[in-house]
This record gives sequence, structure tokens and C-alpha cells, in this order.
Amino acid sequence: MRTPNVFISALGAFVPPTVNVEWAVERGLYPAEDVKSHELGGAAVAGEIPPPEMALRAAQQAVKRWGGSPLDFDLLLYASTWHQGPDGWPPHSYLQRHLVGGDLLALEIRQGCNGLFSAMELAASHLLAVPERTGALLVAADNYGTPLIDRWRMGPGFIGGDAACALVLTKRPGFARLRSVCSRTIPEAEALHRGDEPLFPPSITRGRPTDFSARIGQQFATRSPASVAMATMPEHTTALVDQALEESGIEIGDITRVAFMNYSREVVEQRVMAAWGLPMTRSTWEFGRTIGHCGASDHILSFEHLVRTGELGPGDHMLMLGTAPGLVVSCVIVQVLESPAWEK
Repeated sequence: MRTPNVFISALGAFVPPTVNVEWAVERGLYPAEDVKSHELGGAAVAGEIPPPEMALRAAQQAVKRWGGSPLDFDLLLYASTWHQGPDGWPPHSYLQRHLVGGDLLALEIRQGCNGLFSAMELAASHLLAVPERTGALLVAADNYGTPLIDRWRMGPGFIGGDAACALVLTKRPGFARLRSVCSRTIPEAEALHRGDEPLFPPSITRGRPTDFSARIGQQFATRSPASVAMATMPEHTTALVDQALEESGIEIGDITRVAFMNYSREVVEQRVMAAWGLPMTRSTWEFGRTIGHCGASDHILSFEHLVRTGELGPGDHMLMLGTAPGLVVSCVIVQVLESPAWEK
């Protein structure tokens, strides 16, 4: 989707202190053999800070950096991958109460790690549909320090990190331009993250732990149609990136940095960087390996880090690529227009 005259005016991030993998290995939480094979450094751990509170802190930072009024937003989208609070309660209402008020459309996006990609596409469409609409607040937050999920063994090639992020999307000029956002689904691979678990009653209501490694392993062990469909993923990913590049009017050589999910070095290098002949130095892996896979926040946390530290400057393009259960592949290209005053 082309996104003419849609800008990113500010970013916010909340990343709690990190715990290194050596600490986890000493306590038997993380396999020692995975330290060398995956080269991950650790994970951000939020303790008992609720995800909506983390989202609020990231949103408050983004609004402060933006300089506008939180009451001026026309849309609030809240992306999450794990439980946010009491079941049946919408987490975005917490931000409405404490920050943006109730005079706007507010929704939770549940599309796994690609939640913010979908949020950007929906928000851009929402803003462009009506001339009077000017801005949207997008947030994501997760805390995996709960029963029934093990951050250190959550899935193959990654550790679960706790964090939140926020971005202010506007039709008025901002420090960066949203050039393209697009996604596609490989429905034949739907069962990959479901495994052979029954659809009802939901596993969480029966106290069954969430273990993506076991589910994915079961699918590949049985050579299920979902595992076979995974062979088409590189083809879909290449087509998606080509679409985003064409919509942005640039080529892969014009990309300054690439953000994938905060996975192992092998996954990021082979699945993304080597596929386009790009060196790992142009990825965000070195930053991501220190905080873990933070749900839907990975890409914006990396973007905020690069802008704040001056590693992305005016004229630079960043490509964000992600996958989520479903199986969904999403891509975003942004262009930095100016160095914001809050970069340091």
C-alpha cells in the first residue's frame, strides 16, 4: 500500500533492564548449547509492570517528543501478542483514561508480532479517508513474565523480551515519511503455530502452557501441509519486499538499515540479509540480540534506537520485515527526513 503524505512525527520506547543469557544458563532456564548457536545476549525483563502501563509510558514519551496534544488524535491502535490484564478487558481503554480521552476510535490489534504493521496500514487508511483526520497513536506492549509461557524457551531461535513502543502517525510533516506498508498471508501454513492442539476449549483456559517450539516441531515432525507450505515463504517474502520497494520508488541498494524480529543471528542472516546480499552490519541484530524478541515492538524499538543514536539520518531508508502466525508476512519502508531534536 502506498502511503502518500503520511508521516511519523515521533517515537516512544519503554525497555526495562535486561537479563543476560549467562544468568539464565546458570539457573537452568536457557540451554547452554543455544548460547553459541543462536548468539543471543539476553532479554529485557519488566518484572510486575503491566503491559498497559508500559504502553502508557512509551506513548507519553512519544506525545512529549511530538509536542502536540494527545486529545487531537483521531485513532488509537494497541497491538499485543500476550495477555494484557483481566480477561474481557480492553487494554487500550487504559490509555484512553490516562492519556488520549474517549473521543476517538480505539481498537486492539491481535496479529502477533506483525501487529504494528497492520496498525500502520489501518491507521494510514483511516487518516487518508477523511480530510479532517490528522493523527493516530499506535502502541504495542507485552510482558511475558507470567505463568504458562517460558520466555527462555518460547520458540525456536528467540527469547521473549518485555517492552513497549509507540509512534505518532500524522498527515502533517514529521521527521520521517511512511513510504510503503504491505502484507500477505500464507493460509496453507495456518497450523504451524497451532500444532495439533484442539481449537476448543482454548488451551490457556485449561492451564496448558504456550510452547511454539513444540507446536512447530510437531508440524515438521509429521510433515504436515503447514510445514510443506513453509517452503513457499521465501518466494512470498521476496515478492512482498519487491512490492514495498516499487511503491517507495527505490531499490534494495538504497536501504540503509534492515529490521527483522529479534531472532538468532543465523535466522536474521539467512532468512533476510543474505537473501538480498546485505551485510549483517546493516541489520539491527546487534541491538535486538540484547533485549529479546519483544512481540510487536521489535521493529519500532530498533527504529527509535537508530534515530536516537544518530545511526539513521536525513535521506536514509529503513526496511522493516516481519512474520507472524497465520502465516503473515509484512513489510514497511520509512524514510528519515530530518534528525529530530530528541535523537540524543
